[in-house]
Amino acid sequence: MTPHPHPHLTLPETRARAIPAVLLRTPYDLRHHLPEARAWTTRGFAAVLQDVRGRHTAADTGTWHPYRSEAADTAATLRWMREQPWSDGRIVTVGASYAAYCALTAALGDHSGPAADDPAGRPDAVIAAVPALGPAETAREPSGAERLLGRAGWWAAHGDRADSDPAALDRALASDPRLLEHLPVTTLPERLGRPLPSWPALWHTGPRDLLVSRAPAARPPLLAVGGTRDPFAADTLRLWRAWGGPARLLLGPWGHALTANPAPEARAAHRINLGGLYVRWARAALDGTLAAGRRGAVALGDSPHWYAPDPAPPTVSRPFGHPEGLRLLHGGDFLADPGHPVRSDRLDIPAHRAPDRALLLTPPLPRPLDLFGPAEARLRATADTPAADWFVRLTALDPRGRAQPLALGTARRADPAGRSAEFTVPLGHLARRLAPGTRLRLEIAGHHFPAHARNPHTGEDPVTATRLLPSYRSVRMDGSALLLATGPGRRVNPVQENCT
Repeated sequence: MTPHPHPHLTLPETRARAIPAVLLRTPYDLRHHLPEARAWTTRGFAAVLQDVRGRHTAADTGTWHPYRSEAADTAATLRWMREQPWSDGRIVTVGASYAAYCALTAALGDHSGPAADDPAGRPDAVIAAVPALGPAETAREPSGAERLLGRAGWWAAHGDRADSDPAALDRALASDPRLLEHLPVTTLPERLGRPLPSWPALWHTGPRDLLVSRAPAARPPLLAVGGTRDPFAADTLRLWRAWGGPARLLLGPWGHALTANPAPEARAAHRINLGGLYVRWARAALDGTLAAGRRGAVALGDSPHWYAPDPAPPTVSRPFGHPEGLRLLHGGDFLADPGHPVRSDRLDIPAHRAPDRALLLTPPLPRPLDLFGPAEARLRATADTPAADWFVRLTALDPRGRAQPLALGTARRADPAGRSAEFTVPLGHLARRLAPGTRLRLEIAGHHFPAHARNPHTGEDPVTATRLLPSYRSVRMDGSALLLATGPGRRVNPVQENCT
C-alpha cells in the first residue's frame, strides 16, 4: 500500500542487490531536495522524499496541520519502504528544522493504533539537523518568553497554506514597519491580510520536551547537528544529551542554514562537507560500528579547532560591581517600558535620559580567553510588577569597540512586586576564542523586541494582552555574577569523532 502522502523515489542507476535507504519528509517542497537525493543514490542508497500531508506536491492529500500527523505518516512511509523489492530493510531518517522533527518523531513519536509497536515503522538511525522539536519549543523559550519575530516570519511564509511565500512578512513590514507592535499578538493574521487559523493555537500548544522526554528510551543511533548561532541550538544539545542509543554531535559556528550560513567567527576548518559526513555516519550507524554512548565535536569560533564537548568544564565567575569582574556603567535601577522596549535588532546602546537596561562591562582581556561550555547569569534583582521578563545579552567588544553577539538568555518571573529575588538566567553553550583587549558587555533588560513579544507587566498573557505597563527594575551588585565555562578539553577531528 502506498503511504499517504505519495513519496518520490530515487534509486542508484545500477544495483545488484537490495540496498539501504534514506527518508526525508519536509513541508518545504521535496523538489528542493532532488540534488540531495541524487547524492545519496550515487553512494549506494535509495532516497525517498516526501512532502508532508497537505503541502506542495502533496497539496491534494488534505489540510496541513503543523506537527499533527508526522508520527503516523512517517511510520506508514517507513513500512512501505521496507516492503519494496529494492530495500534491504535498513533506513535512516534525515532532515533539518521541521524535517528533523519528522525524522525524530518516527523514532520517538507517540504512535497510535494497532501498529504502534511495529518495528517496521521505526528507523534504524536518525540524522537530525537544527531540530525544531515541536510547536511549544519553537514558539517559546524554555522560560516561556514568546519568540515573536521568528514565528511570525515562519507562519506568514508557511502556515495554513499548501505552498510557501518566504517574503510574506518582509513585504508586510515594508508596508507597515510597526506591524509587530500592534496588539494583541493574536491578531497578526488580520494585519498580514490572510487567514491563519492555527496562529492563536500556536501559543497554547501544551508542554515542552515531549520528544526529549522519550529520548532516553531511544535505541537507534543519532547524529545531532546544530549551529551555535541557531535559535534551536539548546534543543539540539538537550536532544543529544538525553538520547539513549549511540549519540553523536556536530556543533559548528553556523546559523540555521548550517554551513550555508557561517557566522563571522567561522574559519576554514569549520567548512565541513556535511553530505560526506552524513553518508559516512549513516554507513557506520547501519553497520553497527558506532561505539555506544555520547561523543561529538564542537567548533571553537575564531580558532581553527574542534573539541570534544566537556561534561564538566572549568568555570570562572565574574562578579558584578568588582574591578576584575563586571563594572556597572549605568542602570542599576532602570525602567523596562514595553512602549519603548530594548531592541533585539540593535547592538549599539542608544542614549536615553533614563536607563532602559542595566549595562555592565569587564576590563580588557590581558590575554586570549577560550569560552567553551555553558554560561549563565546569576542575578539578585527586583521588579515592581508581579510579572516580569528578564533578558540578559552578552556581547564581545573588540579593541575598536565593535560588537559581536555572544549569548542571550531569558527568565520569566512572577515574584511579589518589590521583593528581591535570586535567580539564574541560562545563556546557552558558548564556543568562542576572545582576543586580548576584548571586553565583555552585559545588558540586563525587561524586553528583547521584536525577537520576543513584550511582557505587558499586568499578569496577562503577552499574546492576548492589549494594555502595557512600565516596570521599574533594580539589579543588586552583591550576589550577582556572570559564570563562564573556560578552557576546551580534548581536540578532535569532527568527522572521525562522529563516525566511530
